[in-house]
Order: sequence, then C-alpha cells, then structure tokens
Amino acid sequence: MENIIPHEFHISKTERNKQNGHTSFVVWFTGLSGSGKSTIANQVEHELYEQGIKTFSLDGDNIRKGLNNNLGFTAEDRQENLRRIAEVAKLFVESGAVVIASFISPLKKDRELIKEIIGEEDFIEVFVNTSLEECERRDVKGLYKKARAGEIKNFTGIDAPYENPENPDLEIKTESENLEEAIKRIVLHLQDKLKISVQ
Repeated sequence: MENIIPHEFHISKTERNKQNGHTSFVVWFTGLSGSGKSTIANQVEHELYEQGIKTFSLDGDNIRKGLNNNLGFTAEDRQENLRRIAEVAKLFVESGAVVIASFISPLKKDRELIKEIIGEEDFIEVFVNTSLEECERRDVKGLYKKARAGEIKNFTGIDAPYENPENPDLEIKTESENLEEAIKRIVLHLQDKLKISVQ
C-alpha cells in the first residue's frame, strides 16, 4: 500500500526463540462446532505451558466479542474474520509464542489463505474430526437446535458447508480416540517442531 513502510525491529523472531528456548508457530484446530476443538486446544496449551513453553490461545467466540465484533456470518465476513485472526496469530509467532488457534474455518480456500499469511513453515493444521451427528448430539451450546429451527442462518454443517481438510498435519477422531490419547499425540507431534536447530 502506498505510503506504508514497514518498521524494521531490532529484535528478530529467531532471537526471541533463542531467548525462549523453543521455536514459535501456530497450531490451528479446525472442525465443526461442538467437535471438541476448544477442549483439546485448551488441554494442549496447558501441557505446553507445564513444559515451560510460551503460549497464547486464540478462540472463535472470544475474538468475535472483541477484535471482530463488527463482523457477521456471511461468507465475506467469515473470510475477513479468519484473515484478521491469521494476521494476529502471525504477530504472536513473531513475538516468540506458540499460538493455539481454535476456529471452525470451514472452507479450504480460507485455510489456504491462513497458511499463506502465517507461512507454511509456521503452520500446523489439526483436524478435529467429529461427525455432524455426534456434534448435534452433544450440542453443547444449543446452537444446532437453533440452526435447525431456522433461528441461526449460515450455520456450518446445517445450511453452510464444511470442507474436510485433505492433508492435515494431524487428524483427531474424537469418536474413536479418547481425550488423553489425542492430547498426548498432538504434544508428541509438536516436540520436534519446538526444538531450535543448531546453526
């Protein structure tokens, strides 16, 4: 953009990572509403925190109450919601934090945009794969019932699509894998990524 010149900071991401003793990146949890994304993400963050890893969580409802409270649920607003979140996540990665992001992010093209903004090398996609039937059965927030009654429009899985990730870094099938196993598997997957390579 014209007349906008990015500021060059003295402290780099690499230096912050060295100070922290681990690399920084985004772990992006995607899946239907009620799939268990936030529950798993919170537990993963807790495990990393216990290991002394600097983390920060970004979650859909919290972001929409603050930063993105001017956005609705049209396709355009959903894309802008995710674009802003990706930019915020990227800033946290630059600060040296491991970002735990939990968002439905239903469309492949939007997830590709997120990956492009953050950078493929700093993006780990975790698909929390729970069937629509199971999510509706749980209906933790009562949203599916409202969507079925026509009280909520453009609800993912009901009258808006969810496109399953084709090649996620990790896939968690919550109907056949218990919570403890899932968390252990994710944290184990992240261990090599957290290591700073010796130059």
